[in-house]
Amino acid sequence: MITGLAWDTPLGRDPEAVWERLCAGDSGLAPVDSPHPLRNTAAAVVASPPYGTPPAERQRVLAGRTLAAAFADAGLSPADPGIGLVLGTSFGACLDEDEPSLHTWADDAAADLGHPGTPLCVMTACSAGSDALAVAHALVRSGARRICVAGGVDVVTEAKRLGHSALGTMSPTGLRAFDRTRDGMLLGEGAAVMVVEHPDSARERGARVHARLRGTGAANDAAGLTAPDPSGRAVLRAMERCLASAGLAPADIAVVNAHGTGTPLNDAVEARSLLEFFGPGGPLVFATKGAFGHSLGATGAIEAVATVLALRHRRVPPVTGLRAPATPLRLATGAAQPVGAGAGLSLTLGFGGFNTCLLFEGVRA
Repeated sequence: MITGLAWDTPLGRDPEAVWERLCAGDSGLAPVDSPHPLRNTAAAVVASPPYGTPPAERQRVLAGRTLAAAFADAGLSPADPGIGLVLGTSFGACLDEDEPSLHTWADDAAADLGHPGTPLCVMTACSAGSDALAVAHALVRSGARRICVAGGVDVVTEAKRLGHSALGTMSPTGLRAFDRTRDGMLLGEGAAVMVVEHPDSARERGARVHARLRGTGAANDAAGLTAPDPSGRAVLRAMERCLASAGLAPADIAVVNAHGTGTPLNDAVEARSLLEFFGPGGPLVFATKGAFGHSLGATGAIEAVATVLALRHRRVPPVTGLRAPATPLRLATGAAQPVGAGAGLSLTLGFGGFNTCLLFEGVRA
C-alpha cells in the first residue's frame, strides 16, 4: 500500500496544487542562465534552493525535505529503525563536485532526518526513481521490511546541461513528446518519495492509503549507452513482467504515464511498444516532461506520484507541447482528459537500456 507520498517539483511541492497546475497545462520550463554555450538554455528548476547554489547542497536539501514530507504524510517517525530507505539518482552532483560517492547525499539526508539506518541507493540512470520503488516493493512483499520509504532525487547541473547539449539529446526548440516535430528533451529536477507499506501494517496503524503498488517489472535491452533498442523488445518484457506480477491483463489498464522524453528515437520506440502491447484503442496515455522537464534519476518517482494522482482524480493533464501527434496512441491532448475505470502504469526508459514499469491501483476514498 502507498500510505504516504511527497514531491518537490518546478511547479511546487503541494501534491494537489501541483496536480491542478499540471491539468491547467502549466510548465516549469524557463530560461536558466549558463556561462556555457548550450543548444537551449531552458530548464525546469525548483525555486529553492535557487539554481547556482552548489549542486550537492541542492541535492541534499531536496532529499531531506521530501523525505520529511513523506514521513509526515504517512504519520510515521523518521527515527523508526524498522523503516527502510531506498533512494535513487543518476549522477546527482557528482559530475560537478568532488563528492565521496554517488550515495553520500542519501546518507547525509537520512542522518539529517534522524533515521538510524543506511539507505539503499539505486543508480540506474533515468529509471533510478522507478527502480527504487520496485526494490521497496520487493522488500515489503518478501517480508524483509514492513515499511519502506522510497523514491528519487536529482538536480540540474552545468555538467548535465553540457553533456546533453553535446550528445544532441537536448532540444534546440522545446520539449514536445510524441509530436511530429519533436527534436529532443530539456532537463528538469526535483524529488518524489512514496511510503510503501505492507497491507497488514497499514491496517494495524489505521493508515490512509493513497493507492496500491500492485506490480513491478523490469528488463534491460543492452543495446547501447544512450540509445534504446529500436525493436522495443525489452520495453515489452518490462510491461509483461509488471502485469504478470500483478495478475492483471492489458485490458485492466486504464491509463499509462509514458516516459515521453521528446527525443525522436525514444518516443518512437515507446509509442510502438505501447501500441504492440495494448493494441489499437488502448489506454489513455499522458506524459509530464513538457511540464517538469526530464529530471533524470528522479523522473520515475515523480511520474509514479503523477500516476497515483491520475487514479485518484480519474483524469490526466494534457501532454504539454503536443500539437501534431506522430502516433495513433490515445494521447491526452489540448486539455485535461477523463480516465475510465482500471489501473495505471508508469513506464520509465533509462539510458543504458534500463526499462522499468510500475502498476498502481486506485483506492476508494
